[in-house]
Amino acid sequence: MEPEDDLKSRIEAALVRGHLSQWQRQFLLDMRDRLVKYGARTRLSAKQWAKLYEIIGPAPPSTYPPSQSHPHRVPSSRGWRPRRWRNPLAREARYLAGRFARTFGIVLALVVGSLIYSVVVKGGRVTWPSMPTFARSDAAGDRVPLARTGFTITDGDTIRLNGAAKGTRLVGFNAPESIEPRCDAEGDLGRRAKARLTELVASAKLELKMIPCSCPAGTEGTNKCNYARSCGYLFADGRDVGDILVSEGLAVPFVCGSTSCPSTPRPWCG
Repeated sequence: MEPEDDLKSRIEAALVRGHLSQWQRQFLLDMRDRLVKYGARTRLSAKQWAKLYEIIGPAPPSTYPPSQSHPHRVPSSRGWRPRRWRNPLAREARYLAGRFARTFGIVLALVVGSLIYSVVVKGGRVTWPSMPTFARSDAAGDRVPLARTGFTITDGDTIRLNGAAKGTRLVGFNAPESIEPRCDAEGDLGRRAKARLTELVASAKLELKMIPCSCPAGTEGTNKCNYARSCGYLFADGRDVGDILVSEGLAVPFVCGSTSCPSTPRPWCG
């Protein structure tokens, strides 16, 4: 059994020597931090121990007491057992289940909002909305009715559907920040853009078209993609609200590619 101080020293030596891949360096840094934090209570899986000794080399035989036959254990006052290996397929299944739950929540909010709109505005005649698709298409069938009571306005280019954990970024344009502006001019224009968006949706026929965000594959729904927000277009009486705000000088065009966006335009602070 190799004392944790000796193990930390050998990890430090391996980091100094170099000739490591980026993954190996990060792995050694993680192991060192774990030893520093937990000391003799550090627990690693058999696979982690094997990889660690593969990188830094096996421990000198003199560091093991005669009665010790397993160098892959850090001394502890309690019995230690390697952690059970976790199936990566199970982790992937949990991730996909969480993503499905978020998407289902947005769809459910749209359906409920449309039903309320049908009952209150159309005198009790309930019409079921078509479910939104998440493909990039300008077909009218991709739009779904959205009741004004089904969402709140966060900013000139962001709304939040009722029941959604995160907001929905309206795409195709960028409005000035009203919550954390970089300068007074941006703050003033941002408040005007938010007020104008509130005015546009107050009494218009609203439609929402959800699309995939312009992020690398596998990142949508995480903080690595648009701060975990969804993306879409909002139409008021058939017109894209972004086009209206741009035409009135309250926003600027902001067009992204399929998996990435250019630098966000913010011309308001000079």
